[in-house]
Amino acid sequence: MPRTSNKQRLFNGRDFSWIQFNRRVLEEAEDATNPLLERVKFLAITANNLDEYVEVRQAGLMQRIEDGYREPGYDGLRPEESLAVLTAEIHDFIQTQYRCWNLQLLPEMRKHGVRLLDWKELGDEARAHAQNYFQREVDPLLTPISIDPAHPFPRVLNKALCLAILLRAKRRSSGPLVLGVVTVPRALPRFVRLPSEEGVFDYLLLQDLIAQNLSGMYRGYEVMARGAFRVTRNSNLYFEEEEARSLLETIRVELHNRRKGDAVRLEIESIADPEIVERLRVNFELEEDQVFRGEGPVNLSRLMFFYGDVKRPDLKFPPFLPKPLHLSRKSVNIFDEIRLHDVLLHHPYDAYDPVVEFIEQGATDAAVLSMKQTLYRTSKDSPVCQALTEAAATKEATLVVELMARFDEASNIRWARAMEDAGVQVFHGVVGLKTHCKLAMLVRHDEDGVTRRYCHLGTGNYNPDTARFYTDLSLLTCDPQITERVAQVFNYLTAHAEIDDYKPLLVAPLTMAESFLGLIRREQEHAQAGRPAHIIAKMNALLEPSVIEALYAASQAGVEIDLIIRGLSILRPGVKGLSENIRVRSVVGRFLEHSRIFMFANGGEQEVYLGSADWMPRNLFERCEVVFPVRDAAAKARIQDEIVAAYLADTLKARLQQPDGTYLRAAKLAKEPVPFSSQAYLMQLAEGKAELEAIPKTAPPKPVAAEKPVRARKKAVAKKSDAAD
Repeated sequence: MPRTSNKQRLFNGRDFSWIQFNRRVLEEAEDATNPLLERVKFLAITANNLDEYVEVRQAGLMQRIEDGYREPGYDGLRPEESLAVLTAEIHDFIQTQYRCWNLQLLPEMRKHGVRLLDWKELGDEARAHAQNYFQREVDPLLTPISIDPAHPFPRVLNKALCLAILLRAKRRSSGPLVLGVVTVPRALPRFVRLPSEEGVFDYLLLQDLIAQNLSGMYRGYEVMARGAFRVTRNSNLYFEEEEARSLLETIRVELHNRRKGDAVRLEIESIADPEIVERLRVNFELEEDQVFRGEGPVNLSRLMFFYGDVKRPDLKFPPFLPKPLHLSRKSVNIFDEIRLHDVLLHHPYDAYDPVVEFIEQGATDAAVLSMKQTLYRTSKDSPVCQALTEAAATKEATLVVELMARFDEASNIRWARAMEDAGVQVFHGVVGLKTHCKLAMLVRHDEDGVTRRYCHLGTGNYNPDTARFYTDLSLLTCDPQITERVAQVFNYLTAHAEIDDYKPLLVAPLTMAESFLGLIRREQEHAQAGRPAHIIAKMNALLEPSVIEALYAASQAGVEIDLIIRGLSILRPGVKGLSENIRVRSVVGRFLEHSRIFMFANGGEQEVYLGSADWMPRNLFERCEVVFPVRDAAAKARIQDEIVAAYLADTLKARLQQPDGTYLRAAKLAKEPVPFSSQAYLMQLAEGKAELEAIPKTAPPKPVAAEKPVRARKKAVAKKSDAAD
């Protein structure tokens, strides 16, 4: 049985919090007020999220259990207890996914002329088209395999869709059944477009088309049963960076590698023959609870195909054009504008073009003497990388690239090599630390004879593609104090040259954690002295215990705390005597909330910071991060009165975290909710269709006791596990 501890009183479970986040995304797929193809997209996103989570996080828990770890997590649960809870939650989540697909999205798609058909539903023309496609495009890529003493079970690739087939030799009708395996080609779309009348989009699953041709691939055998399946393997991707910082755990890296590549999940159609399921389970050495049956297509992330292939704009969000940056009359270029005032951009509501133009102008402007840039993730045809490559021909160009950005390693390595060949000085940051800060610095000899540094500091990656649907903030400045410290951060990244104080910047892993704790304590002191004390923080995740405990202390001292956290939060808001003044909300909508904002009332002298870091152990201690102040009065006012105010007033896309880690829609908790979507409002504002006064002035609701305590669910899972033993 799970043990009780002080941790359980202070923190919710990390893994449970992640499942709750993915459920919020799934709610958008279930929300009938969203356009149909957007709902399909949200469902595909939940499946993709789950894939990454299983191969990294769940696999990491299994590694820890095998390596003998017994240390409880944030919530006081040992790894085996956390894994049991997590596995049960994932099973329930997958059932909810397929209910959404089968009962809501699939019928609605049919109503709108988007049909996923079974083979038996196809007419002669559609069957002939499908068979022709099979012979021309599919068959040349297939390699049917039968398992026998001469042909061992093939090495099934991670997350590759396969067909398992039970076969019986025709010449030995009483002989044993043989298992066959066919890998569905990854190079082809999972859905085959069929001829149909105008305005109708008909499709057939590629795996169903292959299944219709199995007899031709296995001549001499009778096909007895079949089932589509997919195996997820332990990718061993940086699980250690989030929680493992001790020498002991470093030594155990080799033990972790022992499980790399092992299967951790089997997904299979619920209609698959039990013998197929059992043979696969045994072959992949999985427990029964690691087998996940789906009432529909295996790998729902592939549903993203429909979003791009179905040309129905009426089934998607209306197009949105971001607001361009208009230079002042006195400005000839972006550098003139930055000398007049700091430029704050809120993407995607403000166009990302000024950031790209800032870097591109740096490459072509003869007055620019040098360029320095960090790169964590970027687009395939990155204009940022192209600009640096061009700059290397005439000026000093330096790039600090993170080669270990999860799932972007290959792309970043290619860019690094290409730019090195072009003459760019390429560095890989500080050994043992990921470079996650978002910095660009140009040194320019201006027309007035002064050499200045110009900097871009941001909360998001240098990626024009994701800037269209990630919410992020950019600051363009030539503030001497800020730009001088940015230069010293680059010295740290390229030469490991540290200084004692990076103020006004907060730099991880050197000063950031201590600085944030100091800012929180300062608010506590203001509250105790009767001065204005309020903390507003927006980020992706909140996992660092020392920060949470500081927030608890501030709350108990009377500090009002509003946290806007898209994803994971293990803090327990609204607990009497602990966190009564803390509210946690999550906004999940059309755009992915990615900006980090930190606001401190500071006794009436408000301070505002932006940056690349969340309040997570990895951001504060295991990465090179930068958080920077916003000093321009107009920019500060915009963040407070426009951006943050909108998020705190959201009732349509915001959910409020309850003490047990569950979430309820803000509209359900407000006494008189005013329908208001922060993202919709900010789009209208960018288009000139809304005013600041449109933000409802309502007090944020407080968390309430959960309807079903998470602890009771955990006990139920443990009891079920004990009974199984």
